[in-house]
Amino acid sequence: MNCTRCDGTGFLNIEQVPEAITNTDAILEWMRRTEDHDVRVCDCCGNGEDWYGTPGQHYTSDDPAGPNGPYAYNGGLCECH
Repeated sequence: MNCTRCDGTGFLNIEQVPEAITNTDAILEWMRRTEDHDVRVCDCCGNGEDWYGTPGQHYTSDDPAGPNGPYAYNGGLCECH
């Protein structure tokens, strides 16, 4: 399921990142090196620094729904569910 909060990118305000930068690691590096931006890891997809599974995707085998998954704090559902 694509995250509706970040449109499946894993980042909020991704439009501020130059189009030539598409790899998630490269975007994180750009975020560290660039001061004037509002880009951040999607809080529905991760904890602000890293993702619960695949960036921009929910309920994969890496981040199952339910009380044992990363969304347990929210009744087992991601924020944009």
